[in-house]
Formats: sequence, structure tokens, C-alpha cells
Amino acid sequence: MSPRTPTALRPTRRAVIAAAAPVAAAAVLSPRIAVAAETPGQEMLARTTALLAKLEPAGRSAATFDFDGRRRRAWNFMLGSRKAPGVALEDMNEDQKVATLDLLRSGLGEEGFLKAERIMLQQDIMRDEWGKGSPDRNRERFSIQIFGTPSADAPWGWRFEGHHLSITFTLVGTEVVSVTPSAFSSEPNPVPSGPHKGLVVLQEENLGRAIFGDLSPENRRRALISERSLGNITTTAGREDRFGERQGIPLADLPASQAEDITRLIDVFASDNYVPALRTREADRARSGDLMSARFGWAGDDRGEGSIYYRIHGDTFVIEFATLRGQPLHHHAVRHDLERNFGNHRNL
Repeated sequence: MSPRTPTALRPTRRAVIAAAAPVAAAAVLSPRIAVAAETPGQEMLARTTALLAKLEPAGRSAATFDFDGRRRRAWNFMLGSRKAPGVALEDMNEDQKVATLDLLRSGLGEEGFLKAERIMLQQDIMRDEWGKGSPDRNRERFSIQIFGTPSADAPWGWRFEGHHLSITFTLVGTEVVSVTPSAFSSEPNPVPSGPHKGLVVLQEENLGRAIFGDLSPENRRRALISERSLGNITTTAGREDRFGERQGIPLADLPASQAEDITRLIDVFASDNYVPALRTREADRARSGDLMSARFGWAGDDRGEGSIYYRIHGDTFVIEFATLRGQPLHHHAVRHDLERNFGNHRNL
């Protein structure tokens, strides 16, 4: 990318997505099983209850954890070829797989579910084309974890997790009180060769580079956290709130079009992945407080050659994105709600 992309040529979020022309991932699911539900929380309760009924006693025991136990906060998307705790799709029968993925779709909308499906597909791509990880690595090495006893009035939650994907929902009865922390990451992004060549799972690198490249020289200087990329995201389990003072340039100090671009990027992390009711709520949540005081911070190379890192830190959220050092096709991306991770605002 040139030091400054002309405003007329700056890619918007939708333009970047359209230009990527992603290759469709292979289907994972059988047709969805209908349930009677009016809200996402009601559907999650119905689908979780149905899934537990389909699991054998050993599987049910492996999938369930105490709500107040350590496991609920021990999210991890950097698993490599290892299985996450819980019960993995690869260890389920077809009926159980459908029930598990239908539970996932009770929280993720079409865009988010497709992104998750492609992250799963990438496990096969890494195994078959790169020889990366163990030979038995596969798209079904993703696990369901259920915290507490799903009920209509008590706190409980669930997580779907595997390499590069960790999605945590916390509920009180049928009220979804938190959808964070969340991590949608990717490798290789884009897929450089093979039958899925051109597949783009995450647009976050292109969007971030377009935003940083469009800043004036002075504003790039103000946005810069470090000349060198941090090499990875830093808000891992137990360190979700590690940032104190915000770094970077406030949205209020940017031209309106650039502040709007960053707001659209926030939506990519905060709301676009979810079903409509949660999508609207999470977009509103990201805009609560003083959105214009949020800061966009950058670290690393802006010429499209080296590792990059950026952070957007607002009143209610922290977003991080990184291409791993020395691995330009390896992308990590996370979002936290500073008050509501794991339902903290409800003292759960």
C-alpha cells in the first residue's frame, strides 16, 4: 500500500468484502432442526437442552462444567491441533453434530456462521496443503462446552471452541447477557493455493491497512503505538482488561469519513457475526458511551510487507487484530466488552 491512499480510492468495508470474491466453503451441516423460540436466549435454551438429551452420559459429563468453575473463564483459541475441552464434533454422531451446530447458529447470523464454517475448513487446508499440525487435524476438532445447568431463570452459558475460534455466550435464564470474549481468527488468510485458492475468511487486515494508510502523516504519527508489530494479540484469558490508558488517535480528531470507516470496522468485530437481535444490541453497545473518544492505535509495517497490529479501545470495548510475526497469512482477532465479558456486570 502506498503511504497514503487517495480518499476516492479508499476501500469501504463492503467494497473490500465484495472485492475478495471468496470461495464457498464446503457445507458442514445437515438441514437445520426447527425449535419454537421468540428470542435468541429462548432458542439457545431449547437447543442446549436438546443437545444434552442427545449426548450419552459420558459425553454429557464431558461437555458440562460448573458455572463457577475455572473452565468458564479459560477461553483459548490458540490451540493448534489440540482439542478444546468439552465434546468435539469429531467424537459425535451425526444427530449430535447437527444439534451442536444448530446451537451455534442460534447465536451466529449468516455472516458469522459462514465465517466460523470457513475457519473450520481451514483446519483441513492446513493439514492437507501445508502439513501443519498433527496428521489427524480436521474441521471437526471443535468442541461444545456448557457451563452450569441450562434453565429458564438461573445463570448458565456455553462456548464453541477450537483452533482460531472461541465464541462464549453467557445467559441468565433466556436473557443473553454477554457474547464476549470472542475470537475469530484465520490461517491461511487468504488461501494462496489449492482447491480453495482465494478464500478469504477475515477482512480485518485489509480494512485496518486501508484505514491507517488513509490517515494524514501527522495522524499516522499519533496513531502509532510502536514501529514494530506486537506480533500477536495480548488480551488472552486472565488478561482481558490489561489495557489502562488508551493509546492511538481519538476518532474525534479524525475527518468524519475516517471516523466512519473505523466505526464500520468496529461493527465487523462487535456485531456483524450475530443473529439480528444480538447484532442490533451489540452495535448499540459498541456505540454507548462516547464513541468518538475511542482510540485507533497501530503498530508495525503499513506497506503490506510485514507484521501488523492494531487496537481500537473505547468506553465499552477493546478490539485487537494482529498478523503474527513472520507469518503474514496468520491472523488473530479478538473483541472484549470491558464491563460485560462473561456477564461480569451482573456479578455472575
